Amino acid sequence: MIINTGQRTDIPAFYAKWFANRIKAGFVLVRNPYNPQMVTRYQLDPEVVDAICFCTKNPEPMLPYMQLLRPYGQFWYVTITPYGKEIEPHVPEKKKVLETFKRISDIVGPDAMGWRYDPIFLSEKYPAEKHLEAFEAMAVKLKGYTHTAVISFIDLYQKTKKNFPEAKEVRKEERLALGKAMIEIARENDMTLRPCMEGDELKPYGADCSGCMTIPMYEKALGTKLKVPAFKPAREGCACYLGADIGAYNSCGHMCRYCYANYDAESVRLNRLLHDPDSPLMIGHLEPEDKVHDALQKSWRDDQLRLEL
Repeated sequence: MIINTGQRTDIPAFYAKWFANRIKAGFVLVRNPYNPQMVTRYQLDPEVVDAICFCTKNPEPMLPYMQLLRPYGQFWYVTITPYGKEIEPHVPEKKKVLETFKRISDIVGPDAMGWRYDPIFLSEKYPAEKHLEAFEAMAVKLKGYTHTAVISFIDLYQKTKKNFPEAKEVRKEERLALGKAMIEIARENDMTLRPCMEGDELKPYGADCSGCMTIPMYEKALGTKLKVPAFKPAREGCACYLGADIGAYNSCGHMCRYCYANYDAESVRLNRLLHDPDSPLMIGHLEPEDKVHDALQKSWRDDQLRLEL
């Protein structure tokens, strides 16, 4: 099975010590975000956990724990954008993140690394020309350290509208112009461009529109086939496997203005006060009324030798 850490918060950036403690303990507890008294226990045993997927804007705090992760398959997505502190208040300097990206790639290999340049929005400070300049500069630095570049254009979720009211949708002609240019830049730097939740509009120009966290991508990172049970995509039009997320909403300290996972700064502050690195839960502790059940877990690896014809 696959454990996901990044759809609800940024565990490597803010909860690395807690995650390392859970690896040592061999299990983690996760509250259902829509029914908080229901708690799932996942075993963190490499015999049943085929891969751990990390999505982060700051992987550096996980570097001291990479030895702990060696028994597990891994896939990393690191988001690096051109935005400043007025948009991403607590994201480290881009140069530092790029260097950490390369250090992790040296450990896990480029097939287990992906670069996310998203979400893309346009403004007076961030016109299309600046995006292309920044994308190319980063792609050059990451050449050889990943073969995957993911883009998406800003989605105006309710939380995004609340925290970033001046944001506007990117028009189709703007998406196509940027997308076509980024496909070429990615190709020149040995990367495949994968749009996230953008349909097939960039497919005619060479983008891979099959998804950005798909089972074939995991298989390439792991070097083995996976027999994955049927699963329901998280969103319509999404082919990615995003299940078994162990994070919690309203807990990411980056406070990016476009974020869909945080409601507001006060909710994040209060939740982070409840964080205990020694708790099996990322936020808070078990309460008497909680109902804990064990997830059904087994390895999906299919290591049977095949004759290639």
